[in-house]
Amino acid sequence: MKRINLNKDVRPLSEFRAKASSLVKQVHDTRRPLVITHRGRSAAVLLDVDEYENLIDRIETLQEINLAEKQIAEGKGVSHSEAKKRIIEALKK
Repeated sequence: MKRINLNKDVRPLSEFRAKASSLVKQVHDTRRPLVITHRGRSAAVLLDVDEYENLIDRIETLQEINLAEKQIAEGKGVSHSEAKKRIIEALKK
């Protein structure tokens, strides 16, 4: 995901309402999120759909890695040769 450009990617809610279509196009074209403010404070973030899906994929991958590390620390892991053996057996079915 591209980083927010603070000069271009922070807009008040009133401007978003008036220019919603062009701001959605901006987010799609630049792949940068848009921060929408309300009364001078951050209120929402608008993301391109592809960027959102990529973000969710990254989060899920990190969660899976975290779970695997916990399982290994708890002694629930298997050796490479055992994992390979299990995969080969599963593929034969």
